[in-house]
Amino acid sequence: MINFPRSASKRTTIDIALEAAGRAGTILVQRFSESKRITMKGRGNVVTETDVEAEIAVKEILIKEYPDIPILAEESGGDLITDGWLWIIDPLDGTRNFASNIPHFSTVIALAFNGEVQLGITHDPIRKETFHAVKGLGAFLNGQRIHVSDEKHLADGILGLDLSYDDQGGADSLEIIKSIWPGMQTARIFGSAALGLSYLAAGRLHVFFHYKLEPWDQASGLLIVEEAGGLVTDRAGNRACLESDGIIAASAHAHAEFMELTKQSNWRE
Repeated sequence: MINFPRSASKRTTIDIALEAAGRAGTILVQRFSESKRITMKGRGNVVTETDVEAEIAVKEILIKEYPDIPILAEESGGDLITDGWLWIIDPLDGTRNFASNIPHFSTVIALAFNGEVQLGITHDPIRKETFHAVKGLGAFLNGQRIHVSDEKHLADGILGLDLSYDDQGGADSLEIIKSIWPGMQTARIFGSAALGLSYLAAGRLHVFFHYKLEPWDQASGLLIVEEAGGLVTDRAGNRACLESDGIIAASAHAHAEFMELTKQSNWRE
C-alpha cells in the first residue's frame, strides 16, 4: 500500500475523504426535495446549483487538509495530471436523476497517484450506503467487505448500463444489449455510473458497461471493482484507466462471456 500524503490535521486520508463525501451527501439530501434550477451543459447533460454547492463543500475540506494537491472536478474543471497526487471528484453523479427527483445518485471522491487511483469513495446519501476502497486493502460497503458475484454465466445474471447522451452511443449500447439478451435475465439503466460500478462490486450486478465516461465518473469505481475481485477493462479488453472512454466491469468469467458475445458489435470494433 502506498504512503498517503500527510494532512494538515494529521488525520488519515480515508477519514478526510469520507468526511468530504458525507458533507456533500448532506447537501444533496437537503436539496433533493426542493425546487431545482437546471442548466443544460449539452444534450441530456444537466447541472444544478446543488452540483456547484456540493463541489465547493468538498473542495473546501480537501484544500484545507491538502493545499498542495491539485483537484480535478466535474464542475470547476482542472487537469488530469499523471505525475504526482490528484484528487478527482464528482459532487453529484446522476444529476439528471437528482433533478428529476429520482433518488439514485452519488458523490464520487478519488485520490490518484501518477494516474493510478489509490483511494476511492462512492457515497449514496439517500440509502446511506458508502462504498470505498484503498488499493491493496479491499473494497467495503459501510465497513463490511464486499466481493463481485461468483455467478459464472450471464444467463443467470443482471446487466447494468447507462446510455450515452448522443444517438450513436445510445444505438451502440442497445446493440450490446441485443447481443446478449437472448440469454440474459434482465437489465438495469442506472443514471449513475459510479453506483453502477459499486453495485457490480457488491455482487448486485453481474456485468456493468458504459459507452463513454469522464475520469470523475469512473475514478472511484475502477478501484472499488478491482479491490472487490472484479475486472474493469476498456472495450478492447485492456485494463481500464482514468482516460478510458468506455468500460466493461464484471467478474473474470462473466467478462469473458460478455466479450465473446459482443465481439461483433459496433462499440467493440
